[in-house]
Amino acid sequence: MADVQLDWNNLGFKYRNLPYRYRAYYKDGEWVKEELTGDATLHISEGSTALHYGQQDFEGLKAYRTKDGSIQLFRPDRNAARMQTSCERLLMPQVPTDMFVNAVKKVVRANQDYVPPYGTGATLYLRPLMIGVGGNIGVHPADEYIFTVFATPVGSYFKGGMTPTNFTTSNYDRAAHKGTGAYKVGGNYAASLFPGQEAHQHGFSDCVYLDPIEHRKIEEVGSANFFGITKDGTFVTPKSPSILPSVTKYSLLWLAEHKFGMKTEQGDVYIDDLDRFAEAGACGTAAVISPIGGLEHNGKLHVFYSETEVGPVTKKLYDELTGIQFGDREAPEGWIQKVELD
Repeated sequence: MADVQLDWNNLGFKYRNLPYRYRAYYKDGEWVKEELTGDATLHISEGSTALHYGQQDFEGLKAYRTKDGSIQLFRPDRNAARMQTSCERLLMPQVPTDMFVNAVKKVVRANQDYVPPYGTGATLYLRPLMIGVGGNIGVHPADEYIFTVFATPVGSYFKGGMTPTNFTTSNYDRAAHKGTGAYKVGGNYAASLFPGQEAHQHGFSDCVYLDPIEHRKIEEVGSANFFGITKDGTFVTPKSPSILPSVTKYSLLWLAEHKFGMKTEQGDVYIDDLDRFAEAGACGTAAVISPIGGLEHNGKLHVFYSETEVGPVTKKLYDELTGIQFGDREAPEGWIQKVELD
């Protein structure tokens, strides 16, 4: 690993312009001109549908440095599958799984000196992105698209990392049940900026979104999925047509059931029934697991396990998941893909 001058232990979660990114162009019904480039700027028409009508989607995954210095990816095929679903919803061309995974690996390999050292807890975050481009003005799908993958080294998403923080419910909706909430598209995140800022201004890490029909059931925690551990040890996570299917969440569901023998449940999580949970957290690629100390609703703060200490089940799940991701624990078959280095 080259001597890259970064404070690996204090990276934060922010963009850095690394030397290389992958780019491919879709034109006349096929993907053409795949390349690695040093150009961090996308050159697109002012008429691009991504700019006017939100015809764009993206993904997020990470590369991990293991103890022996090798680099690995965690379930990149699941990110590819989710992006294909998002593309289908927005009438965009799909990126085949092999093309997606190979593009990610090329970017990691080209920027391998920026994969943080083992033991820092930091990772190389990867952002696959597709946008509709070309000269358009009517409300219809573009004829041309750009698929790109860039990378940036990151630390914890939430400032506290694996320290419990407090959240508050929002009166706003991030997405509708028959809208695009279950797809990783920019419009969902644009809708979350204002309520997220409100939550920050009131001293909370982020806001919790309730169902858009009745505002009675928990859906997402900011841009992450919610989970709770009941007092009888069941792993519970909400189920709704406007929740993004998190790769991290489904991995935790599998580990809870198959590794630790816990009962698991996907269903309604009512905001007025929080007493059933001994622990709670937010999970996602960026956040990994962020313990929820307390959740404010209608001016009342409900504290789960503790506002200062991580619950034992949350800690156990976090240690197992990150142990797999960093190569310290045995992974279920197919979960890990190695990046071949030069």
